[in-house]
Amino acid sequence: GGLLIGASINQAPDLFRAALLGVPFVDLMCTMVDSTIPLTCIEWQEWGNPNEEEYHDYMMSYCPMQNVQEGKTYPSCLITGGLHDPRVAYWEPAKFAATLRHKSTSPGPILLKTDLDAGHFAASDRYKYLKEQAFEFAYLLEQLGVVQYAVE
Repeated sequence: GGLLIGASINQAPDLFRAALLGVPFVDLMCTMVDSTIPLTCIEWQEWGNPNEEEYHDYMMSYCPMQNVQEGKTYPSCLITGGLHDPRVAYWEPAKFAATLRHKSTSPGPILLKTDLDAGHFAASDRYKYLKEQAFEFAYLLEQLGVVQYAVE
């Protein structure tokens, strides 16, 4: 889902007011070219091997990290990651948030929330999971102008 949302906000940022990117796989080129990372070689059958020019060029065309546009206004974003995520390393969401902050002219926030206890599937504790869901819904409702709150 995060790859799709990342590619979508790059291709048509004006269509979105807010975006939620949950543990997004957004730096696929840096990850997929490294055969020492678990899951990459297995994925080459489905995605193609980015070390081959044919697949490399195609994957570069939609890779969120490599397609953030300088000076473009992006929607506000909440990007989440998990420190112990075996699928999407914690630095991918952090790197994408930093890239968006650096290159975009967005008036809305580009937020990064990294859970220091979670992996790819977030909290396993029911109450922590519900708290995370509430946080994401609150973010979306505020960004869409449905509710406003003041931070004191």
